[in-house]
Amino acid sequence: MIKFLFFDLDGTLTDPKEGITRSVDYALRTVCDIQTADLDTLTPYIGPPLVDGFMENHHLDRATAERCRDAYRERYRTVGLLENRLFPEIPAVLQTLKQQGYTLCVATSKPEEFAVRILEHFDLAGYFTIISGATMDGRISTKQEVIQNTLRRCGNPSCSQVLMIGDRKHDIEGAHACDIAAIGVLYGFGSEAELQTAGADAIALSITSLPDIIAQMNPC
Repeated sequence: MIKFLFFDLDGTLTDPKEGITRSVDYALRTVCDIQTADLDTLTPYIGPPLVDGFMENHHLDRATAERCRDAYRERYRTVGLLENRLFPEIPAVLQTLKQQGYTLCVATSKPEEFAVRILEHFDLAGYFTIISGATMDGRISTKQEVIQNTLRRCGNPSCSQVLMIGDRKHDIEGAHACDIAAIGVLYGFGSEAELQTAGADAIALSITSLPDIIAQMNPC
C-alpha cells in the first residue's frame, strides 16, 4: 500500500521556466560566449542535473559544463530562484493528499538549499515531511541518488509503499532504478512520448487528476 508520495519540484509543483532559462543563458554567455536567440530552446535544461544538461544540450566537456553550472548558480541564487510561478491548483491537491493520510516529500535534482527557499516562498514547505535535493558538491546529483537519499531519510520504507511523481523521464527512470512506481505529469515540461518511453506507470493529464490516479494505483 502506498504511503509515501515523492514529488519532483520543477515542472511538477512550480513552473521555473523563466528563472532557469535566463540563468542558463547567462551561464552560456558568461563562460562560452554562446548567444541564445530564443530562450524557449533552453527548456530541456528543466529537470536533469545541470552539468548533464550542459554536456548533452550544448555538447560541452565536463570541466566547461561545471564552470557553466557555477555561473548559473551565481545568477540563480540571487535572481532566478524567484523567477518562478506556482501552479495554482497545487496547494489544494497537496492538502487533499495530506488529508488522505499520505506522507509527502520532495525529491528534486535541484540543490536542496534552493528547493527549500522556493517552497518556503510559495508557502508549500509545510506540506512536506522531507525536502530532499541534490548537494552543491555533486555528491548527490542524479535523480536515482536523490530518491535513494530521500528513502533513507524516510526510514527506508518498502519500495512498494512509495510513489514518485514528476514531469521528465529522469523522474521515471530514477524511480524505477529504485524499484519505485512513478506517475508522469503532462502539465510540466516532458512530452507524453518521453514519459511513455521512460516507462511511466501512469500519466496524469492535469494536476487535479493526481488524487484519483494515485487512488487507482493504491487499492484498498
